[in-house]
Parts: sequence; C-alpha cells; structure tokens
Amino acid sequence: MCSTSAITLKKLPKIVFNSSTFVLWVEKYLFYPTFFQKILSYLLLPFSFLYCAIVWWKRKKGESKKRSFGIPIISIGNLTVGGNGKTPFCIALAQEYTDATIILRGYGRKSEGLIVISERGQVMCDAMASGDEAMLYAKALPHASVIVSEDREEAILLAKKRGTKIIFLDDGFSKSFIQKIDILVKPTPEPTNTFCLPSGPYREPKSLYERADLVICEGEDFVRHVAIQYPTERMLLVTAISKPSRLEPYLPQNLVGKVSFKDHYMYREKELEALLHAYQATSILTTQKDAVKMATFDIPLSILKLDIEISSTTKANINTLLASKR
Repeated sequence: MCSTSAITLKKLPKIVFNSSTFVLWVEKYLFYPTFFQKILSYLLLPFSFLYCAIVWWKRKKGESKKRSFGIPIISIGNLTVGGNGKTPFCIALAQEYTDATIILRGYGRKSEGLIVISERGQVMCDAMASGDEAMLYAKALPHASVIVSEDREEAILLAKKRGTKIIFLDDGFSKSFIQKIDILVKPTPEPTNTFCLPSGPYREPKSLYERADLVICEGEDFVRHVAIQYPTERMLLVTAISKPSRLEPYLPQNLVGKVSFKDHYMYREKELEALLHAYQATSILTTQKDAVKMATFDIPLSILKLDIEISSTTKANINTLLASKR
C-alpha cells in the first residue's frame, strides 16, 4: 500500500499500479480464484479449520448468554468479507422508521471507544473520528442517530436511554449474545470459493445462512440505482472499498484511470491532487462512502450516487418479523 508521505508526481503511477493490483489480486483470490490461487487456498485450509472452530465456539458461547434489551433490534450483516450492499440496504431500511439509531463498530476510524457520531441528523465529529461508513450513515439519515463502539451492548443501552425507538446493527450477525432480528445479505453473484478465511471469503461458515431470520438477495429483495453526480470530461476513479470490481457495471466510458486502495483507507488531499495531475483528470470519480472522507478537500469530485429500492414484499416480511418479536 502506498505511503502518502513518500508520494511524488514522478513515482506516483507505479505506486498506484502496485496498490490497485494488490487489492484486485486479493479480491480474485478470495472470491473467484485462479488455478494457482486455489492451490494457495488449499494450503491454508488448516488455518481455516482452526478459524471456523473459534467462530463456532464464540457463537455457541454467545447463544448461551443471549440478552434481550427490550427494544426492537435489526442486524444487517453478511457472511463474506467486503461489501455486497449491506450498508446502502441498511440506510434504505432505516429511512422507513422514525427515531432510529444505527450502531456499528466504525472500521478505519482514528478513535476508540463509544462515540455519538450524530444525533437526529446533527453530526458531532469528522470522518477521521467516525470512520467512513458511520459518516455515510450520518449524512444519509438526517432523522436518525449514529453511534460507533467496539462494545455493542454499551451502545445499545445508550441509544435506549436517549429514547430511540428501533436500533439497526451494521454487521451484527456474529453478535449472537444479542436478541435481535438477523438479516443476511447474500452476495450476487455468490463467490465460487466457499472456504472460510484465510482460504476463502467467508467470515463464518456458509451453513450459517440457516441461522438468519431473513436472507436477502439483490435483484429479488432489492435493486440498486446508480447515477453520477457532477460528471466531468475526464474522470479518474478512486476508491477504498472492498471488491472494487463490483462498480464496473456503473462506470462511464470517459474514465482516464482506476485507482484502488485498501478498504477504509483514509485519503490525504495532497495525494489526490497528485493523482489528478498524474492522470490529467478533470475530477475524481468516487463512491459516496469515499466522498465523505474527501468532503473537506479542495478538489473536484464526481460521485457515484447509490440508492436502494427495497421490494414491498421484503418490507412486509421485516415488519412481520418485528411484530413477532414483540
């Protein structure tokens, strides 16, 4: 991964190429491995078996201490690493309810502990303290609140104390000690590699789909609509998301290049300015998740705006689950 302090205009294209190539190699290895990558995954299987054993032990331990908080809690999660629509789906679903609170760990943030990121739309910190996903929630949900915390129980108790009516846990499926409704988003298409980490993309065994209250798929339970805000003539794609190749169907023809950094990477203004000059781009094309980390930079941005449309059947199924848990 590139070191921002060492970037110069002369060396930039090579550094960027190495960074992007590594990100894409890891994506292919985990989800759609080549023959030689499969050999590597097989060699790592003993570690995967050990990993799965630890996951099962933690889940069983949590289930034996399952706790009800006396408030509706919906967890939106996925079994694989990386993105598959979980965050935008959670945003779209949370918009259906009043006095909602989103709780997440806040990956990539430069802070620790419990932090209230926003309270009913009032943002209280910057993206460095919140992390990119938490800030995206805060910006996209002006009538909701957002809390980041490594300790989900502590955050739930605080949200309840503040009078929230419903809680959404981002990536909370593994928190088996919490009484909640578990919704799992299945990737589309599904990975050809079905092993757990480090041999494959699954953070928990694929068989655990059976433990979810609802499993949803893009194209059946929801559809995404993508539009480019503020397009320019020569756009450079810059992203720090998992599986950047999933953006391919939505990209315009007039891109001058594509640069991928590791997921949750925190950009610096000077490195983005250098990228613009190196590629002679008129703007940086990026995702909404990335854009919240560039909001204070004096650089031209074009944004891939993503909206999720949840099917009426899926909404009805979720409301039925909520009613059954009360």
